Amino acid sequence: MGRLSSFGQHLYTGRVSFDFVGRRLLWYAISAVLVLGSAAGLGVNGLERGIDFKGGVEFTAQVSDASSASVDRLREAVIDTGLDAASSPVVNTSGDSAIRVQTSALTQDETSQVADALASAGATEVSQNLVGPSWGAEVAKKAATGLVVFLVIVVLFIWAYFREWRMSVAAMVALAHDLVITVGIYAWSGFEVTPATVTGLLTILGYSLYDTVVVFDKVRENTRGITASTSRLYAEQANLAVNQTLVRSINTSITALLPVGALLIVGVGVLGSGPLKDLALALFVGMAVGTYSSIFIATPIAVQLKERDPAIREHTAKVLKRRAKELETADAVAPVTARPVTTSAAAGRRQPQRSSRQQRRGR
Repeated sequence: MGRLSSFGQHLYTGRVSFDFVGRRLLWYAISAVLVLGSAAGLGVNGLERGIDFKGGVEFTAQVSDASSASVDRLREAVIDTGLDAASSPVVNTSGDSAIRVQTSALTQDETSQVADALASAGATEVSQNLVGPSWGAEVAKKAATGLVVFLVIVVLFIWAYFREWRMSVAAMVALAHDLVITVGIYAWSGFEVTPATVTGLLTILGYSLYDTVVVFDKVRENTRGITASTSRLYAEQANLAVNQTLVRSINTSITALLPVGALLIVGVGVLGSGPLKDLALALFVGMAVGTYSSIFIATPIAVQLKERDPAIREHTAKVLKRRAKELETADAVAPVTARPVTTSAAAGRRQPQRSSRQQRRGR
């Protein structure tokens, strides 16, 4: 704990520093790979929309043992009905004694036929839930509206709080980065997109924004009045701010990810399906990516945009000119004459030879 505390203190004072801003091209390249991979997942697999969005019928079959053998048996029973709408059912466990079966929209007679097939395959009780596609469309519409309103409020808030439009742009890029990667993970994993997923996506936007605002606040504090000084560059002060908030960001993320990870394990490994699994995956991926973007994406982009400001460019030129002048002055200083070096028998290593006392007195 003492070493970790010392490490955090060294990061805060600048004795230890990671060059997050200076190596931004590397972070951009990593993010580009992640975003392209996510886009590929959307293009190859697409999103598996849940029954809440595409409509259909959901059957809940009570069984004595919700094992993989029971899942396969019920799936075959539904397919054997020969109904087109039930030719590709989504079948998964729901706890230890229930199995969920989802099909496309069915007529009343077709619904009864599927229920009878499930009962014949070993289900002790079968319940039905009809979901219309209009309800899912309404959910998607409200989610999109909420997202647009949220983004507008975020832009106005950051611009008003920091008085800097560049930080608003950087925050929006980071949020888009987090959303694309999270949705891409959903595409590759094959998890269903449900209303719980939408809730999770909106939640991670707030989390990612919070982490970004904390870093930006430290950047503003470190760069306040920087043009009046020629000691450090704007990029260097911003990089110091990221280092100063690094330990806080890591600690906050770990604290948040541990319980969400536990929810994900329970949702996937124990329950097998349901809103808990969908919500936990969105939160887990979004929080992890949000922490990454606030450190490696948002601040470097904000600095890159700020460096195009004429005042900052002029300040950068002054700092570099002063440093070049100091370097020339240091090179002009005559080097100190080195004393002869001999091997010391006592120390067992080479040491500078010391003049005799008489020679030193005669100087």
